[in-house]
Amino acid sequence: MSALAETQPATHVSRWPLAVALSLGLLVVLTGLFWPTFHSMVAVWERSETFTHGFLIFPISAWLIWGRRAQIARLSPQPDKRGLMMLVLAGVAWLLADAGSVNVAAQYAFIAILVAAVWAMLGWVVVQSIFFPLMFLFLAVPVGEFLIPPLMEFTANFTVAALQLTGIPVYREGTFFSIPSGDWSVVEGCSGLRYLIASITLGTLYAYLTYRSWKRRTLFTLAAFIVPVFANGGRAYMIVMIAHLSDMKLALGVDHLIYGWLFFGLVMLLLFWIGSFWREDDDIEPEITSAITSPTLVENQGRPSTNLPKMALLTFFVAALWPTYAWWLNQRTLPEMPSLSIKANQSWQTGSPFTDWVPHWVGADRQLRSSFSRANENVLLEIDYYATQRQDAELINSQNFMIRQKHPVWSKVGESLITVNIAGQSRLVRQAQLKSRNSQRLLVWQWNVIDDQRSVNELYAKLALASDRVRLERDDGASILVAAPYEENPSDATKVLADFIQDNEAAILHALGQVSGK
Repeated sequence: MSALAETQPATHVSRWPLAVALSLGLLVVLTGLFWPTFHSMVAVWERSETFTHGFLIFPISAWLIWGRRAQIARLSPQPDKRGLMMLVLAGVAWLLADAGSVNVAAQYAFIAILVAAVWAMLGWVVVQSIFFPLMFLFLAVPVGEFLIPPLMEFTANFTVAALQLTGIPVYREGTFFSIPSGDWSVVEGCSGLRYLIASITLGTLYAYLTYRSWKRRTLFTLAAFIVPVFANGGRAYMIVMIAHLSDMKLALGVDHLIYGWLFFGLVMLLLFWIGSFWREDDDIEPEITSAITSPTLVENQGRPSTNLPKMALLTFFVAALWPTYAWWLNQRTLPEMPSLSIKANQSWQTGSPFTDWVPHWVGADRQLRSSFSRANENVLLEIDYYATQRQDAELINSQNFMIRQKHPVWSKVGESLITVNIAGQSRLVRQAQLKSRNSQRLLVWQWNVIDDQRSVNELYAKLALASDRVRLERDDGASILVAAPYEENPSDATKVLADFIQDNEAAILHALGQVSGK
């Protein structure tokens, strides 16, 4: 602590009861204002074991702040308008996220709003003193599911490579692979996301409590991120080897999970034990010496704290702007829409369904699903049109996917963004290869149409749709999906899909124009 901070007038101590009461009351009120966002976090904590730790984040943050109460008491709470500036930025981010129904972004913005409120009420010097406990709150946001596909791919790569190094022959197709003793697949539960989230949360807290240097804290947190990814690959390899060496008698049921968690626990204990060699928790925490020497702050040290209630009211009104505007946006009624239908090119005729696979796009305001045929060629077309973006009825949604994990009939053996040639023009599509238990194979292409532009970039789509909604522009969009069967070579279906799109894309865009009223 600087010499100035230690010699502050004793009158500043009496400010804390009022500052704490107003700040806590304001945080409760803000949580009420943004209750749907906060409740969406709690709902994920309740239903997902991966994010159950969220219930502990706020109590741990409060405990960390309480542990610094002696240092905080030596500071003087000073309302800071820079906190209001952060509040405005966080509010705009929340509004865009809410308009685009991006729960994770809205939840991060909500936490940022709480932090900004603390900054506005208590000042930057106090925020510096409790910086980590405030940042720790961001770990309450249940985020990480977007990592599942790359984690699954990494786990499959690691396991297959380790098996091959062991001398075991492996046949692989996507995240499915076979060895002489049996068949295996890397599903969502094998991605290691639970281990990763738990490791990051525990590792971050351990780093803060054990080290005083921010460099060491950062390095240990990075280790807590990297180690479980490789450890999960080792866990998957260990499970496969135990089953293989026991003639598929062990590591297939409950013991599969037990071995996994035991292995993870040992890895974390080893990580903490190695990290303890550089511990600094016996050292004194560096004190805050910056910012408090500002002439304005020095001048205000002896002033009465009448500006605290004013700042609380101002913070409330600034924060209330965003949910109020969002509520007003949600009161808008849907436009009238005709049914969605297309008149296909004459060379393509409406045909009978040739597959029982059904794409999983939910909440569409208008949907068309039809099969078309030409000679011996078959194509499935699905159009999902969303007139406006709102919760559970949005173009970009985690519930919109080709196929769910552990489908009883269908499995996905590959998905990627590829460039295809249609009528001499290159374009980007999302391609998936599907296989059923009866050995039917499908090649699927999918893309979105927003503001008459084709796109496969989901981030762009979310930002564009949210921006249109906030600016009271049309925020409609559509998903276009086509699929064709093939025997062995996907290139056979590639030509069929390219021909179908070339012949019928104009009709598809015309149909979207009709239903949207453009």
